[in-house]
Amino acid sequence: MLFEHLTRQACRVRKLPSCETRRHLWGWLNAVFNKVDHERIRAVGPDRAASEWLLRCGAHVRYHGLDKWHQDYNGLPTGPLGKYKIQSIDATESCIMKLGFDHLDGLEHVEEIKLCKCAYLHDDCLQRLSEIQNLQRSLLRLWIISCGNVTDQGIIALHKLSNLQYLFLSDLPGVKQKETTAEILRKSLPSLVLELDLEQ
Repeated sequence: MLFEHLTRQACRVRKLPSCETRRHLWGWLNAVFNKVDHERIRAVGPDRAASEWLLRCGAHVRYHGLDKWHQDYNGLPTGPLGKYKIQSIDATESCIMKLGFDHLDGLEHVEEIKLCKCAYLHDDCLQRLSEIQNLQRSLLRLWIISCGNVTDQGIIALHKLSNLQYLFLSDLPGVKQKETTAEILRKSLPSLVLELDLEQ
């Protein structure tokens, strides 16, 4: 009798979502977080809209003239349109992806970006980043750490960041031709300080 009761109860238990289903759900949700709203950019300006995107994805931002890193979406500073300009972005463990990189187009004052443990960062993201004309002029320092989907191709694309002064690369298993890639960057950007902590 007890066995029959347990069998009936087990049949009523709903099947839990598989790992594959959960992965698709998170991928969809992260894509929603990265969606660009061009009306919002026009309404609040590129720096505010980019800040909202970055914080929504789990990144932090710092503004020119301020020491504080902002990580709370509801704690973003308010003021007149264009008052706060993003100087630094720390995207450590954030869900930023190429879809959202259009938010960076209007930023004119970004000097440093840290991309660490970004699961959705691929070569096409770095290609897109390096094609943003404002960043080609303003970006001085870049860190790319523990981003497993980045390969030599993505790193080589960074040669378009013509004012880049410092690049730190660490724990990038997809970078297989470390010396060749470094040489290409050094030839393209002779004043670049390139620091490597990569496996041979």
